[in-house]
Amino acid sequence: MTPTNPGKDLNAGSLHRKRRFNQNKPLIVMFIPVILFYVVFKFIPLGGTIIAFKDYNFSDGIWGSAWVGLDNFKYLFTNYQMTQVVRNTLMLSLLNVVIGFPFPIILAILLNEVRKKWFKSAVQTFVFIPHFLNWVIVGGLVVMVFSQETGIVNHFVKFFTGEPYPFLFNESSWIAIFVGSTIWKGAGFAAIIYLAALTTIDPSLYEAANIDGANKFRQIWHVTLPGIRTTIILIFIINIGHVMEVGFDQAYVLQNPVVKNVSEVIQTWNFKVGLGAGQFSYGAALGLFESVIGFILVITANRIARKFKQGLW
Repeated sequence: MTPTNPGKDLNAGSLHRKRRFNQNKPLIVMFIPVILFYVVFKFIPLGGTIIAFKDYNFSDGIWGSAWVGLDNFKYLFTNYQMTQVVRNTLMLSLLNVVIGFPFPIILAILLNEVRKKWFKSAVQTFVFIPHFLNWVIVGGLVVMVFSQETGIVNHFVKFFTGEPYPFLFNESSWIAIFVGSTIWKGAGFAAIIYLAALTTIDPSLYEAANIDGANKFRQIWHVTLPGIRTTIILIFIINIGHVMEVGFDQAYVLQNPVVKNVSEVIQTWNFKVGLGAGQFSYGAALGLFESVIGFILVITANRIARKFKQGLW
């Protein structure tokens, strides 16, 4: 047996690491702004969560304000209004996930089956445009369409029934409009992710399925969906992590006092009370609670996915 030279192996390994480092220098330099962004805007601000455990005021500052422990959390979760706010947040988020999640998948599969390139490009552009619209614009469009007095839909309702319907002032119809506008704005962008995943499926699998006599529906069920299953699970886990978040812009623009019982969510409450009324400690406590629940949901969703060998880590 030929004895090995540890010193030589160590030097070879060191040279290899140095060579790899020199080769990757441009990538490391490009990655530095990303690291700085997360350090400055994500990690350093985490120190501010200490406000959630203090009776914060401007004059004393973060470190000088009195420590109150869990009193802010106790106040929040003994406040009758907070129960309603958390319930509304969960309800709207879960509806967006349950109802809205399949739409981009269906849209991507339908676009993938289109053989006319000009038609596919036109539809793709049309459904993608809403993603670039600000929620203020989308809110204006919703009011223009569903307004009780001047709305386009109510012109037809009035013609057939004689009376307009208060779509934006009825809780059930407001929720439907909220979820529908979310799907309309986001489905096109999400579909692009699934379309990219569809390009990785081996075309020979469709040919084999066709030879075996599988119709288009069975090809989608047995080839297309399994082919993008990993992407579907990834997006689903990400969405689960945002269950405690309802977009502030959307909720604030679409809500009105009549439907406050279903439209007031954590983000709008934090804006009105945490910032508007200067209750920074309560706002920080609620934000921390929201983040912890989101973290738990992501971990739980990933553990479930790992049982099917589809986890992220």
